[in-house]
Amino acid sequence: MEQDQQFVESIVKEIVNHPEDVRTERTIDERGVLITLFINQEDMGYVIGRSGQTARSIRTLLKIVGAKQNARVNLKIHEPEGSRRPPREERAPVVEEETDTSVVDNLSL
Repeated sequence: MEQDQQFVESIVKEIVNHPEDVRTERTIDERGVLITLFINQEDMGYVIGRSGQTARSIRTLLKIVGAKQNARVNLKIHEPEGSRRPPREERAPVVEEETDTSVVDNLSL
């Protein structure tokens, strides 16, 4: 197993609840190295993080590891077919109320 592939697996195994389900595939093409990460569906939120911050951080660190080996390395997080989370429930529309400013209308500054 290559160093970049080991790096991804070791980081991800530490942040998920099902480390035994973590595996990677490494492919090389004309654009560089692609590491595809396979994880348990329940751990997807841990790996992606809020607004994708955790995934972005892993990708940044992985690019540094790749640069040390003079390789362009990218990370793809595999999402099985039909695993997309359901859309969020529709939120109630925000009703803007008129604010009473009569208390401060006559202030002199």
